[in-house]
Amino acid sequence: MKIVALCGAGIGTSEILRVNAVRVLERLDIDAEVTASDVAGIGSAAADAQVILTSPGLVGAIGRTNADIVVIDNYFDLEEIQQKLETAVG
Repeated sequence: MKIVALCGAGIGTSEILRVNAVRVLERLDIDAEVTASDVAGIGSAAADAQVILTSPGLVGAIGRTNADIVVIDNYFDLEEIQQKLETAVG
């Protein structure tokens, strides 16, 4: 499974979200490749992704995708990330 964490610039907040998603996936014993991307690179980064994690403000920038788009309101809230990932991959 491939998951992409998306933010506007692809450096700071997407990396925070990526790290926290990895922590949650380890808790859930789910094997996944989690990468970080910016909006400009989302087309290629998410070409074979099953899930895209992003903020509410960036959903419209994603464009057409076969991936499930999971909106995360608080990138530091592991419980929120866990609940939403369980729903998306469960």
